[in-house]
Amino acid sequence: MPKTILVVDDKASLRTMVQEYLTAEGYQVVIADNGRTALFVARQEKPDLILLDIMMPEMGGYEFMQKHKQERDTPIILLTAKLEESDKVLGLELGADDYITKPFSMRELVARIRAVLRRAEKQAQPSEVLEAHGLSLDKASRLVRLEGKSVDLTPSEFDLLATLMAWPGRAFSRGELLDRLQGTSFDGVERTIDVHIRNLRTKIEPEPSQPRYIETVFGVGYRFSAEQVRMKNEE
Repeated sequence: MPKTILVVDDKASLRTMVQEYLTAEGYQVVIADNGRTALFVARQEKPDLILLDIMMPEMGGYEFMQKHKQERDTPIILLTAKLEESDKVLGLELGADDYITKPFSMRELVARIRAVLRRAEKQAQPSEVLEAHGLSLDKASRLVRLEGKSVDLTPSEFDLLATLMAWPGRAFSRGELLDRLQGTSFDGVERTIDVHIRNLRTKIEPEPSQPRYIETVFGVGYRFSAEQVRMKNEE
């Protein structure tokens, strides 16, 4: 069954161009010209991925993301004409999985769509469950639980946590995590990893400012606490 892509952009010419190309690539494509309409379309069509413009009338991309993320955790690729890093980081903080800067080639767009969909669908061995003190991650079902309660993570956050938990005590550089997480380095913006780590800590750490699970290795990157794994094994 073909994947459904929702294209949200206020420029009709771009919507038509992307729709025709993605349809030819085998995707089912639905469209919206602003965030407000996109919310309705997303509820009806339940797309597998959303291509989202940032600057639109009535409701922009950032406001759409805030509202849509309350209903579904759909992978999102931002379509942005803005070049400032702060705009891209804000989109990632709100839950975007990738971005592509206008103007872009259709081949690059399809490559990024495929990469994000692969991350969202990636399945591990059925029995592979990673555990630390109070925290568990099931790769097969892509479920994370903290003290028995489900934790909602974006596909990128899940894959990042899975990578760190699989190698407790190992320090990963931001570049290594980008390569493992994305397969592409967001145009080299390693701060992407800092954004995801901050979001993860907010969701899983009792005190994000004093992290128990994800430790900062100054001058290097991040690691998952080996001490938490030892505590689990001692129970």
